[in-house]
Amino acid sequence: MTVMRNSKTEARVMRRANAILLLDDGMSCERVAEVLYFDDDTIRDWHRAWESDGIKGLRTFRYKGSACELTAEQQDNLKRWVTETLPRSTSQIGAWIEQEFDVSYKTRSAIIKLLHRIGMEFKKPQAIAKKLDVNKQQAFIDMYNKLLNTLSPNEAVMFADAVHPTHMARAVGCWAPKKVEVAIAQSSGRDRLNIHGAINLETGETRMIDALTVNAESTIALLSGIEIFNPTKRRIHVFLDNAKYHHAEMVQQWLSRPGCRIVLHFIPTYCPHLDPIERLWGVMHKNVTHNKCHKTFRDFANALLTFLRVEVPKNWAIYRDSVTDNFRIINPADFRVIKA
Repeated sequence: MTVMRNSKTEARVMRRANAILLLDDGMSCERVAEVLYFDDDTIRDWHRAWESDGIKGLRTFRYKGSACELTAEQQDNLKRWVTETLPRSTSQIGAWIEQEFDVSYKTRSAIIKLLHRIGMEFKKPQAIAKKLDVNKQQAFIDMYNKLLNTLSPNEAVMFADAVHPTHMARAVGCWAPKKVEVAIAQSSGRDRLNIHGAINLETGETRMIDALTVNAESTIALLSGIEIFNPTKRRIHVFLDNAKYHHAEMVQQWLSRPGCRIVLHFIPTYCPHLDPIERLWGVMHKNVTHNKCHKTFRDFANALLTFLRVEVPKNWAIYRDSVTDNFRIINPADFRVIKA
């Protein structure tokens, strides 16, 4: 490249030209950035300039960093304010900057670049229960791991829970042509399906009860189904939450009958993250209700139950990485809790 051989070419143009040559040799933007000690976004900007205007694009320096409009002291003040107030929008941040420093940022992208420069990023708060007990979480995980390590071949482990999906499509973001507005047809009813279900994480086997009401009776029906469909197992460990109907006297009486092969284990209170079947419900919605409209409630119910009863066990290799017992402890002390 001629520009590389010209001794009068300034160093910053030489760096850009060098990056283009390395890209042309087959190196990735990430690798070029590593070699030249730049960030990969900068390398991509140089490549776009080259593709658009050739040598002229590499010689043009029309970029002005957004943060350059604020002094170092002003950036520190902005960082302090954002840290203290946790603002929800760039418009709110832009208004504060203009009021405090008399500097106007015209675009949202400019404010975002400035925020990234000072070490900020947009985060969605994680909802956590106030009464989470770290010790109980650890004790549960230790007990579960010990059970798995001592499990005999004629024992099984299942996780159970109830879910109540409503007949309606769930709108989620999707890629579409820039000038095309997208929408989903929405059902007018609010019919709800009550599913009391369980899953075996080792095999993907599921038992799903379509219940009129989720209660002690549906719990017994679910546990009975688990026993029937596991005839060779002498003991089946079922993990579930602390819903009242799981502790009902009727359920306890059923469990105490001679020959019962079900053993219940209860997940600590306020810990849905320790129940893998909660992740199955998320996978269910992703595949059945996200941006999908089912004309009738019967169609809706059939789609959900077919997915849970047939699709998941049949294609467990596809779904198993999304429905796991990779447990973690959530400690409220690790979070900055946003107060009203």
